[in-house]
Amino acid sequence: MIISQQKPFEEILEALGDQEKVYLVGCGECATMTESGGENEIADMKTRLEAAGKTVLGNDVAHATCHELDMKRIFRQSKDAAKETDAFIVFSCGAGTQSVREATDKHVIPGTNTLFLGNVKRNLQYEEKCSLCGECVLDEYGSICPVTRCAKGILNGPCGGTNNGQCEVDPDKPCAWVLIHNQLKKEDRIDQFMKIQGPKRWNAVERPGRLDARDKDEEKGAA
Repeated sequence: MIISQQKPFEEILEALGDQEKVYLVGCGECATMTESGGENEIADMKTRLEAAGKTVLGNDVAHATCHELDMKRIFRQSKDAAKETDAFIVFSCGAGTQSVREATDKHVIPGTNTLFLGNVKRNLQYEEKCSLCGECVLDEYGSICPVTRCAKGILNGPCGGTNNGQCEVDPDKPCAWVLIHNQLKKEDRIDQFMKIQGPKRWNAVERPGRLDARDKDEEKGAA
């Protein structure tokens, strides 16, 4: 899940400036779960903007704001409001904001800050465990990612600063390398812990990333 957090209201107003007519866009998936851009948050933002003297011409919560074709479809269905608006404010991740960018030439404002790819611990509690590096090395480390979960991103650890199993950088977090050691021991693969790993290939994924999964389907058909 992409974890996002709503921007301060004052920052949103500053981005709008003297633009008065706005269109609000939320997301029915990640931003709804994190309560940064679901139905309730969009309704609340509409009330606050109108109290600040703005006119909300339209508001939609897309199933997934990152779906570019769906955003274009939504704006076609609300073409009068989309045409008249001065600015779109998007309450989703940055990918969703840029989907709206593809669907309109108007001013597009992100209403949230995109934080990280998160695992759900409990309701409204999230933890980053993957950095989307493009070359997964989890099997080497007991499926515990040192790139993300070690504060120093060390691939050959531990650093020596761990204290009673906690990280020296953030004592409230467990040392990733203690977790890795203990897990490999449970799997009877502790010898893996002693292997020296090569440097991480940070260029495993070109930025910006792109994938067309249809290419794989075509290869299967040819085979």
